[in-house]
Amino acid sequence: MPTLLFIYGTLHPDRAPVEIASAARRLQLRARGTIRARLYNLGAYPGAILDDAAPEIPGEVFLVPDDATLAALDAYEDFRPDDPTSSLFLRTKAAVTLDDGSSQLCWVYVYNQPLLR
Repeated sequence: MPTLLFIYGTLHPDRAPVEIASAARRLQLRARGTIRARLYNLGAYPGAILDDAAPEIPGEVFLVPDDATLAALDAYEDFRPDDPTSSLFLRTKAAVTLDDGSSQLCWVYVYNQPLLR
């Protein structure tokens, strides 16, 4: 089964920072779509928190070509599968509404830390 990842922020191949750019360039664009989430400006990057009552956040669905690329993205997002409580972002499945109106279950990185107010 292919690994699909919804990207709404800095992991996008066109805007990835230098430290993750080589992995981001390996991603293969599959579709455009939206998720329902609250989007926060965290300074150098955005963070989304899934919320069915929130506005739609646009993004794109990419095919992740291999486990090494996914591992590099996880490390960059500070997602630690063995220690999710301490992870900055969690990689979780979310329903993405594609531009053609269909729905696709994809991975997405969601913010996992308390928001400062």
